[in-house]
Amino acid sequence: MSAPVLVDQADCPTETWADPARGKIAWKTLISGDVTNSTSIVAGIAIMAKGDTFALHSHPQPELYFGLEGEVDVQINGAAHCLKPGVALFIPGDAVHGVLAADQPVRWFYTFAADAFPDIAYTFA
Repeated sequence: MSAPVLVDQADCPTETWADPARGKIAWKTLISGDVTNSTSIVAGIAIMAKGDTFALHSHPQPELYFGLEGEVDVQINGAAHCLKPGVALFIPGDAVHGVLAADQPVRWFYTFAADAFPDIAYTFA
């Protein structure tokens, strides 16, 4: 049995992809077995500035986005879905998704059913 984990986003480093072909998106990992004493769930906050992109990609795990700030179209299997504060967006496993370009600063909470972020097998289009 694991113990509760309390994480303040202010204490989490901002991360980015090393490969610019994946897009210019940043994130803060909140919960992930490689950085917290946790299992079964990964959670964090995605951060995009105006003009940033998040290349189309897929992964076997379903994912949930919950809008925190700003508004952006998330492409899922070729269809646009407007993510904004207070809106939850379920992304099925293996669905091709991403953000072609942010028109404004945007932030969203994301979560996967996985033990750690490195377990997410991203495939970029």
